[in-house]
Order: sequence, then C-alpha cells, then structure tokens
Amino acid sequence: MATELSLALQLVCKSPGIMAHPGLPMVWVKFVLVAMVLVAAWILWQPQRIYRQRDSLSIAGLPLIGDWMRRSITGPWLLVTLRVFTAAVFILVIYAGLFGIPIAERNIATMLTWSLWWTGLIISVYFVGSAWCAICPWDAIASWLVRRRLWQRGDENATLNLRVPRMFRNVWPAMWMFIGLTWLELGMGVTTSPYMTALLALVMVVLATVSLAVFERKAFCRYFCSVGRTVGFYSELSPIALRPIDPDICANCKTLECFHGTQEIESCPTYLVMGRIRQNTYCTSCGACSQSCPYQNVAWSTRPSGEEAIYSARPHWDEAWFILGLVALTSFHGITMLPFWERWMSGLARFLGDSGQLLWSFTIGMAVSLLIPVAVFALAVFVTRWLSRLDMEFKRVFAVLAIAGLPLAFAYHIAHNINHLVRESNGIGSVLLNPLGIGTQPLTEAEMHMRHLQPLIHQDILFALQAGLLVFGFWMALRILRQRMLRLLGQDTFSNIHLLPMLGFISSVTLFNLWLLMQPMIMRM
Repeated sequence: MATELSLALQLVCKSPGIMAHPGLPMVWVKFVLVAMVLVAAWILWQPQRIYRQRDSLSIAGLPLIGDWMRRSITGPWLLVTLRVFTAAVFILVIYAGLFGIPIAERNIATMLTWSLWWTGLIISVYFVGSAWCAICPWDAIASWLVRRRLWQRGDENATLNLRVPRMFRNVWPAMWMFIGLTWLELGMGVTTSPYMTALLALVMVVLATVSLAVFERKAFCRYFCSVGRTVGFYSELSPIALRPIDPDICANCKTLECFHGTQEIESCPTYLVMGRIRQNTYCTSCGACSQSCPYQNVAWSTRPSGEEAIYSARPHWDEAWFILGLVALTSFHGITMLPFWERWMSGLARFLGDSGQLLWSFTIGMAVSLLIPVAVFALAVFVTRWLSRLDMEFKRVFAVLAIAGLPLAFAYHIAHNINHLVRESNGIGSVLLNPLGIGTQPLTEAEMHMRHLQPLIHQDILFALQAGLLVFGFWMALRILRQRMLRLLGQDTFSNIHLLPMLGFISSVTLFNLWLLMQPMIMRM
C-alpha cells in the first residue's frame, strides 16, 4: 500500500522537488454527486411551509458542567489566562519569524500560523462560535498597550474616542483587508516566508493598536478585522453562541449593563445589546456582557446547526458582498495550488510583458477568479427575481439570498485547509522543540514523501471528511435558500420552480469545489 501511494505521489509531481497532495478518489466523488441529487430531491419535495426557529438550550442549566460554565464566564480569570497564553505564543511567532531560520517548514512562525492556527481556527468556529475573538492576541496586546489594564475597564482619556467615519461603518473595510491579505499570502508568498509572516503579524497588532487609540470602543474588531468578520459570519452556522438564559429578564432590563458596561467592565466592543442579539456576526464573545450583567443572565447556549443562518440572520448589502467574497476567495486558494496555475500565470505574463514576481498577472488572475462567482450569483438573483415576479429591488433580493453561499464557503474552507493540517503538520513536534529551526535544513524529497505516507489521520478518513463537508455545505445552503425564498414570496405564491436559478448557483459552486478537491495540489511547505 505504501509503495502504491508513493508511486501515485510521484505521478502527480510535475517537476523534481515539487510535491502535490493526491486528489479526492473517484469513489468519494460519486458519493458526493449521488448525495447532491438526493439532497436536492429531498429539498424540492418538502412541504411548502415556513418553519419556526427552535429554542436554544442554555448550557448553564445543564447538570455537572452548568455551574462551572456560569462561574467561568462571569469572572475574568479564564479569559485573562487564555489571552496571556495566546499573546505569549504570538510573540514567540514574531520572534521566530524575525530571527529564526528562513525555512518555512522548519520555523514555528510559518508552521504554527499557516498549518495549525488558520486551519484550526476555521474548524473551531463550528464548535465554539466566535470564541477565538475573545482571546485574540492582536486585540489583547492592543488593549494592554492603550488601556494599560490587564482586564478592567481602561481610562476613557487613554483614547481619542472618535466616532468611526460613516463611510467605514460597515464590513467593506474588512472585505478589502481580506482581499489584500489573500493577495499578500498567495501573490507575495507570505505563507512560505517566516520573516514576512512575522511582519504581517506585527502590522495587524499596529492596526489594532492605532484603531483602539483613535476610535471609540473596538472599531478594529467591529469594522476592519477580516479574520474577525470571517469568524463572525461562519459562526452563524455554529450550534453554540452566547445568549440570554432567560429572555424575559433581558426584555425587562432598563440599565443595559451588557451594552454600557460598568465601572470595572468594558462596554460591548461591537455595540450589541444581549437581549436583542439575533446573529453572531459581530459578537466577539469577549465576556463583557456576561461579566457585567447584574443578573448573571448570559451563558453559552446550544441550538441546531445553521438555525441562525436559516431564520434569524439579516444580511445587508455590504454583508452579502463579504459572504460572496468568502465563497470566491476560498475557491481561489484552491485554484492557486493547482499544478497548472503557474503555467497560466507565466503565459499571461508573457502576453502582458510582466516580469519579476508576476504580480500584475497574479492580480488579474485573482480579480477574474473573484468576479466570476459574483457574476454567476448576480445572474441567478436576476433570474429568480424575474421568474418569481418579485416586487422588491434587486439589492434587497441580492442581500437576502447571498447568505445561502455561507455554508458553501465554510465547507470548502475546512475541506481544503484540513488537507494542509493533516499532511503538512506532520513533524510539528520537532518544530515545537526547536521553534527557531536552529541548525536545520530544508526537507528532502524523501522527507516530503514521508509526510504524505504518514499524515496525522488515515488518508481514507481525510477523504471521507472532505466529501462529507461538501455534502453538508450543499445541504445547508439549500435549507437556507428554501426558507429565505418562502419568506420572500410567502407560502401562497411560492413554487419549487422559483428555487431553480439559485439551485443552479449552489450546485455550480459545489461542483467546482468538488473538482478542485479532485485535483492534485502543490504543497506549500
């Protein structure tokens, strides 16, 4: 078996010294295709009625863990401890990137950031919602520098406390940052450079610190941070979130400490009132509401997966574009790892007369890759609006239906990144023992082959997870689409034929992502 796999790996390597991940086997491709047909048939044959959102279950009321959970989120020390830990690791990453060996697979800066943290972060969103934002080292270090407090409310005079300009009070800044970071990551090769990874980390801390020193509350977290907004949107699919234990207590509250804070606890950094929260998009799980509530009425709650995206989330025009950006950018990451991507870019560079790092060619290729799915979606919305004779402006229908793309991006994001996690993280133990990579050499071809032969989990399990994730994303997208269309049209005028244009969009994105997973993909490190 090992010999066969080694031969297969050699076949997908297009040139000496380049290793590629094997693609999804045909048996799993057939499984996804059959499952898509069955899921689509099931959705189309369902009764035409609007379902009500089910109630959430507060973890604080559960036996054994309920009391501990309540104590842990109403006090500061668990969050403070985790923040200090993540900040310490973050500083180690910066130090290793600046002063360690410039070999990506031997330096903890690149291994921890790109192979473990980014993949682990996206996976964790499903299980803990937006909890990462609560312990984010960018915000922690910025808060300590500006507020000069470990956890208590800082001096109001420590910042200029300016209102964010109206034109930036949306997610457009976060979207453009996401596009810019992707351009740096893939166009400039940040993922393969410990030094550039460290510089990027420092830039993010500087941006968070300057924003906190100039603007009121935490404008960086609310408007500018692309990682936070990605986590926020994905957490709409999570079965866990911070919510009121007893909604009636929040409904009758007059003081709103969750919004204003107290003398010791900060106000909500993203302007949320716990009793009125309906979606996780802007919640950073920072604990300000749970610590400041005089009734201790805030706790982690469970709900069926995707319920928020199906029923209660209300995306606006800017948020719809961010969701489509997630759909396009996640697929674009896969495109750039195909063996023939570099040949395409070289051919385009020759045509344009581009030279150097082929940045113009890459930028054009990236722009085209981002515009195509948006154009297909806009066409689907236009046909849907015409077919259903909706008396609603295009922008509104665009925003309402865009959320159906969220599980498509989330599912492929994990399916793609988990490949890196289980294959390229092999050997992370030696990197942790020697974080700066002192005295090490680049991986040999034999060592690269061994990484493929000994992934962190069995390869068949990996393929099953990838196939299952695509089916999950397709199923969830159709559930969201059906309920959104029912609410737009009403039960009396709704017909399954109205789903067909958007069903075409959802199917085309899923099939394209399936095709990407079938291809051999070049290793980053």
